[in-house]
Amino acid sequence: MTFSNVTVFMPAVMTLIGIPGLEAVQRWIGIPFCAMYLLAMVGNSLLLIIIKSEPSLHEPMHIFLGMLAATDIALASSIIPKMLGVFWFHMPEIYFDSCLLQMWLIHTFQCTESGILLAMALDRYVAICYPLRHTIIFTHQLVTQIGSFSVLRAATLAAPCILLIKCRFQFYHTTVISHCYCEHMAIVKLAAGDVQVNKIFGLFVAFTIGGFDLIFITLSYIQIFITVFRLPQKEARFKAFNTCIAHICVFLQFYLLAFFSFFTHRFGSHIPPYIHILFSTMYLLVPPFLNPLVYGVKTKQIRTHVLKMFSSKNTP
Repeated sequence: MTFSNVTVFMPAVMTLIGIPGLEAVQRWIGIPFCAMYLLAMVGNSLLLIIIKSEPSLHEPMHIFLGMLAATDIALASSIIPKMLGVFWFHMPEIYFDSCLLQMWLIHTFQCTESGILLAMALDRYVAICYPLRHTIIFTHQLVTQIGSFSVLRAATLAAPCILLIKCRFQFYHTTVISHCYCEHMAIVKLAAGDVQVNKIFGLFVAFTIGGFDLIFITLSYIQIFITVFRLPQKEARFKAFNTCIAHICVFLQFYLLAFFSFFTHRFGSHIPPYIHILFSTMYLLVPPFLNPLVYGVKTKQIRTHVLKMFSSKNTP
């Protein structure tokens, strides 16, 4: 295979240009992103502190919530610092291996979050549909195993993306990545070679994890709704449904943003690139920002402990 003179052999450094078409205003775009990041760090850290310090919250639902908060912190931290470096401090360069590492971390934490959401849905399914067996099934050992499996599954399926890029591509059309972070397809599109295998594997991972988790989360909530609506007392129905509202809100915002970002990226060729990038970035940042707010407002135990924490600090 022959390559043109403009190709680059195994680049050591890549360049992130930020948001193509919005370079002149991306310093201002960085302000809301930074604010979301800071609020996500504070909110999720507060959740972790409350869950760890309160023995009454050491039950599967809240342990999964703690796992979700830790994943959100890691996901946002793998994106925002470098992004703000590009937006504010004109530091677009990133080592190629560091770029691949960032790509792997982003996709690993995305897939981990999906797995934890599935675990939370299954926990609510057993708690509502089989309440007498919930404590027997969802032991602390099982919760730990589910969390470990979610991380291992995500890391294992995301790792071949790095290998397929490192092993298959030696020449690149350019070292400039038209994105504000290292995303799988944004890197693959730069390669001077057949990228079909990489595209197929990316779709395989997306549908293996996202599709599998979405199907079982949906089936769990359908069964939950059927069980709740069969309860004879209105108060019991409301109480059971109320325990799921926060999970449903988080589930919907995560997957709606995910599918909107995925389909606009794959099939929205007429949509300007900056729209793709803005929505893909929002998809990664909105869940870490909103999750602690949703659970803080809708989960009574957490809301009570947050109010107790701040009221005790204000008491002379």
